[in-house]
Amino acid sequence: MNALRAARNTVFGIALIGATLLPTATADTWNKKTTVTFSGPVEIPGVHLTGWGVLPAGTYVFKLVSSDSNRHIVQIFNKEETKVYATILAIPNYRLKPTDKTVITFRERPAGQPEALRAWFYPGMNSGEEFVYPKAKAIELARVTNTAVLAIPAEMKLEVEKPEEAQVVEQLKQAPVVAVKPTGEEVEIAQVVTPPPTETQAAVEPVPVQVAEARPEPALPRTASPLPLMGLIGMLALGGAASLRFIQKRLR
Repeated sequence: MNALRAARNTVFGIALIGATLLPTATADTWNKKTTVTFSGPVEIPGVHLTGWGVLPAGTYVFKLVSSDSNRHIVQIFNKEETKVYATILAIPNYRLKPTDKTVITFRERPAGQPEALRAWFYPGMNSGEEFVYPKAKAIELARVTNTAVLAIPAEMKLEVEKPEEAQVVEQLKQAPVVAVKPTGEEVEIAQVVTPPPTETQAAVEPVPVQVAEARPEPALPRTASPLPLMGLIGMLALGGAASLRFIQKRLR
């Protein structure tokens, strides 16, 4: 049943945004600027402009405004980018296959309630933004979907007059993030998001080189004394001298 529900959520999300989300063709890839048009109301996490916890149908601009280690900060603007409706904490979520179009997913809500914003994937990117909800709202969404939802356990002011202020961004960057189950139990965020894979290179241990030990060549054994050889040489010398004297006498 959970698998069927998850599949229905995905199909619904894709069907909802298929004809209504139009990513802008700009070169602002560094902040992933994207223009999005919703055909119906969409609930967003805080921190948001007072009274704007639910965005009415219309066109909005999403921008990644800041990042710090394993978390990102996303802001939602009006179409003209003259007003910030929300500053939202997000955690990078990895997908195997990127698409050439913007993908926004939603969490299932009871009939008659607006869909809740879940994640935003920029065209051509494997890593997207999984949005973090306040703990009370995260538990509510977890119960409806029967899945863990990212949450900020600390109490934060969710509605402010200026969600774009630097102090709001800093507060979100420092807020602890967990995932909550339908029971309210806190678990690791790895149960919700998939981190990018890391390429691990297997350490190749060097093969020891065996060096043959240098051995001296064996010496021939000394089995006889050198005295007989010296005597033989002496005798040959005396014989040579006698031969020379004999030849000299004959020549006279």
